[in-house]
Amino acid sequence: MSASGDDDEDVTRRMGRGMAWLAAVALIGLLWLFFEGVEARRDNPNRKLATVPGADTELVLKRNHAGHYIAPGTINGRPVTFMLDTGATQVAIPAKLGASLGLPAGPVIRVSTANGHVEARMTTISELGLGPFVARQVQGSLNPGMDHDDMILLGMNVLRHLEFTQRGDTLILRALPR
Repeated sequence: MSASGDDDEDVTRRMGRGMAWLAAVALIGLLWLFFEGVEARRDNPNRKLATVPGADTELVLKRNHAGHYIAPGTINGRPVTFMLDTGATQVAIPAKLGASLGLPAGPVIRVSTANGHVEARMTTISELGLGPFVARQVQGSLNPGMDHDDMILLGMNVLRHLEFTQRGDTLILRALPR
């Protein structure tokens, strides 16, 4: 009887270890699912912002954990992510995105950035959408110094057409009356 009891005890012990491993893997999976979107929500609290160009007169954005206003938008009908940058003269696009956004690379220009001077290429954006706002024939630059990221800097050549109202961590954008 002791041999049979030992076998039963070994089987029970192996089953217990297996169940413990399964429970650990399940816990890790649940924690991953829970925390998966935390960083994305901190970096871009507006990432699921659903707006239709021309359907509304204002856009309300929440500031991210770093103090920036990030918003989804479109360039030539393709989805992009903008960072509103009042320090940028014009729209600055990572050069690696130029072809996929249908942006022609024009003449070389020298631009000053926070990281120094860089040679970029001029481009013209046929249509740029930010929430309910649409701009056409917008000048921009294809900047190879920004190729570490897919974030597009929305500069003052677009932002100057909008009114800003900031309240706490919220920014309200409205089209300026014409």
